[in-house]
Amino acid sequence: MAETHRPEIQLKVNSRRGLGVGNVIHPVEVESSPTPLLAAQRAGYQSQTPSPFREIKHFKKWFPWLIPSFVIADVVMFIITMYVNNCPKNSVTCVATFLGRFSFQPFKENPLLGPSSSALEKMGALDVNKVVDDHQGWRLITCIWLHGGLLHLLANMLSLLVIGIRLEQEFGFIRIGLLYIISGFGGSLLSALFLQSNISVGASGAVFGLLGAMLSELITNWTIYANKLAALVTLVIIIAINLAVGILPHVDNFAHLGGFSSGFLLGFVFLMRPQFGWVSQRYAPPYSRAGANKPKYKTYQRVLWVLSLILVVTGMIVGLVALLRGVNLNDHCSWCHYMSCVPTSRWSCDTSAVSCVSEQTDNQYTLTCSDSGKNGTYTLTDPNTSQLRGLCSQLCR
Repeated sequence: MAETHRPEIQLKVNSRRGLGVGNVIHPVEVESSPTPLLAAQRAGYQSQTPSPFREIKHFKKWFPWLIPSFVIADVVMFIITMYVNNCPKNSVTCVATFLGRFSFQPFKENPLLGPSSSALEKMGALDVNKVVDDHQGWRLITCIWLHGGLLHLLANMLSLLVIGIRLEQEFGFIRIGLLYIISGFGGSLLSALFLQSNISVGASGAVFGLLGAMLSELITNWTIYANKLAALVTLVIIIAINLAVGILPHVDNFAHLGGFSSGFLLGFVFLMRPQFGWVSQRYAPPYSRAGANKPKYKTYQRVLWVLSLILVVTGMIVGLVALLRGVNLNDHCSWCHYMSCVPTSRWSCDTSAVSCVSEQTDNQYTLTCSDSGKNGTYTLTDPNTSQLRGLCSQLCR
């Protein structure tokens, strides 16, 4: 009987994300000298797939359109917010006055080149009092699409494009879209449970959710990666640097932490990959499929999927119930506020709302800060409430 050899049929698998790691592609082996019956089967198979390289739908590249749409939506919402803000009408001084209605609030009021807090409130910023007392729960979602300033917008959108487009290419718009929205909601929820004296806006929680999902995707699909340790260390360093920025004042690190933890758990649910052994077996020619069937997912992947789903659903429900009951987690954790801001000699973490007492003499308005007693006198002609609030914010901060 003639000796046979076993050539390889290669499967074309698109490369994963650019974290400096490659993938191990397991070839499918087939016999080269089949029986007459197998030869006939092979002839029919090759007539359908003349090329030895076939695209695997389980690893195909998706065209990214949802993440760019999110970026466009955020930019449009910022433009609308600046239009509503109308600094020349509602503030005594503005930055970049040549922009007219779209000029920015003074630096002392908003150093991020953006609108006033009252304009953000009108547009749907996260205000815990309005969520709890006025039943405006929709603010937990709308705040994700708003930004405190041009610098805030640029930082978040650049991060979203770099991280989100790669994930959407790998896993499609449905899974990444759900992951983005749910992570953003989780970030807003944790922020509302801790930061109850300020408004909060930004897509940072959702972006951190994508970062968390990248980490859990690496863990759950561990056997697919080559250079696993290098990929893990690189990703952990990126996450640590981004979270470290959150300890600066005026940065809502609770939204970052809530979004990251939500995305990390959701990554185990949405981004689980089938094993290469199962894929190779599924896409091998029919005559070469022999032996025991290989499982699509490993046991540890299934366990992580179940545990993560239970944790994320339970966490969201418990957090939402606690928020609607008016729970302030700072009352149960005296040190947790350091996770969002660490005070130093260079800055203060006090971001509480300011208020002033106003006295009028003809066109002279004297404002006195309620907390510090600092005062200032301004010459104004029929100022509106927004103008006085802006002056108070500049004076007392």
